[in-house]
Amino acid sequence: MPDPRFQGVATDPTPPVSDPGPAARSPFVRLTELLADITPSRPPLSLAVGEPRHAMPGFVGDVLAAHLDGFGRYPAGKGLPEFRRAAADWFARRYALARAPDPEREVLVLNGSREGLFFAALMARRLASPEKRARIGARPPVVLLPNPFYAAYGAGAEAAGCESADLPLPAGGGWLPDLDALTPDLLDRAVALYFASPANPQGTIAPRAYLERLVALCRAHEVLVFADECYSEIWLGEEPPTGILEVGGAGFPGVVAFNSLSKRSSLPGLRCGFCAGDARFIEAFADFRNVAAPQVPEPLQWVGIAALADEAHVSASRDLYKAKFDVADRVLGGHFDYRRPDGGFFLWLNVAHLGGKDRGGGEAAARRLWQREGLRTVPGGYLCRSGADGRNPGADYLRIALVQDLATTEAALPRLLAGLS
Repeated sequence: MPDPRFQGVATDPTPPVSDPGPAARSPFVRLTELLADITPSRPPLSLAVGEPRHAMPGFVGDVLAAHLDGFGRYPAGKGLPEFRRAAADWFARRYALARAPDPEREVLVLNGSREGLFFAALMARRLASPEKRARIGARPPVVLLPNPFYAAYGAGAEAAGCESADLPLPAGGGWLPDLDALTPDLLDRAVALYFASPANPQGTIAPRAYLERLVALCRAHEVLVFADECYSEIWLGEEPPTGILEVGGAGFPGVVAFNSLSKRSSLPGLRCGFCAGDARFIEAFADFRNVAAPQVPEPLQWVGIAALADEAHVSASRDLYKAKFDVADRVLGGHFDYRRPDGGFFLWLNVAHLGGKDRGGGEAAARRLWQREGLRTVPGGYLCRSGADGRNPGADYLRIALVQDLATTEAALPRLLAGLS
C-alpha cells in the first residue's frame, strides 16, 4: 500500500491532479498578482527575492577586463580546464573529502546552479539501470522533493516525465525530511532525490549522521542524491555545514553537489556555477549539456576562478549576514516563532495568527505588510506544494530575505514588526 504521506504519487490509473506548487508558476509572479490591487502607504522595499545585495568582490572588473577577448569565442560546454581545477581545489579545501574531485571526470561548469538542478532530473531518468527500470515498472519514475522546495527541482522532474513526491516532515516538528518515511517501495520507484543544506527557506543544516543515512538509503535503491549547496558558505554558527561529498566516499557514487557564486560571492548576475560528484553522472551530463544547455562565457569563468581562490570576501559577507541576524534576534525574538536559522539568509516566520478570523497566514501577512509598510515578502505557501488533503505546510509562514545592507535591515525589521502587529 503506498504511503499516504507522499503526495503527488499516483496510486490509481486516474488520480486527481495535485497542486504542483512552485514547480508550476514562479512564486514571484504569484506575489505580483497577490499585491496588484494594493498601493503601499510607505516607500517600497523588497525583502522577497533571495538576491544578495552585498558589494561584489573588488577584483571582478579587473578580471573581466583582462579576459574580454573570451567573449569572441564559443565556450566549451565542460568549462575551462582552469575553472574545473579551481572548483576541484575549492572542494578539497572547503570539505574533509576522501580525495579531491577529478577536474576532468567529476566537475562541470554550470550557467548558475539552477539550470544544472533543472536538467539533472532528465539525466537521472536516463541513467536508470535495466534492473532499476524493471523495479519501476510501467508507471513513471519518481523524483523525491523536500517541501518547501526550490522551483527548479519540481520543474525538472516534470520536464523529465517523472512524478514528484514530497518528502514528509516529521510529525514532531522540525524541517528536515523524515527519513523513516522513505519506504523501500517508494525508493525502488525513485530515480533522484533533491536535498538542500542549508535549506531554503528554513535555514536548516543537516547533521553529518543524517546525510550519511540519507546517502546509504538512496544508494541501496539506486537513487541519485542531488545536493543543492548554494547556501553552503552562509552559516550562522561556528561550524560550516557538512557537504554531501564528505559522506560520498572516495568515488562519490550516487551523489552530486551543486553550487554557484551567486550566494557565496554575491554575484547572482554572473550566472556561473558548478557541480561535482559521481563520474558516471558527470560524463553523461557533460554530453547532454554540449547539445542542450547554456554555456558559460569564458570571461565569467575567469571571474569564478578568482572568486573561488579568495575567501576574504566570503568571510566578510558571512559576518554581515551574522550581524543582520543579530538585529533580527533583537527585534523579532519572541514573535512569530522566530528562531535564528542555522544558515542561509531567510527569515521563516509563523504568521498564522495575526488577529481576527481568516486574517492569518502568509498571503494575508504579505498583503498587510505591502499595504502598511511597503515591504515586499513571499507567502510561505508559494514555496510549497499542497498535499492531497489540501494542506500546504508553508501556508502559515512568511519568507523574508535579509539581503539588503545592514542599515537598511536595521530600518526594515522594526517596520516588519509594526506591520504585523
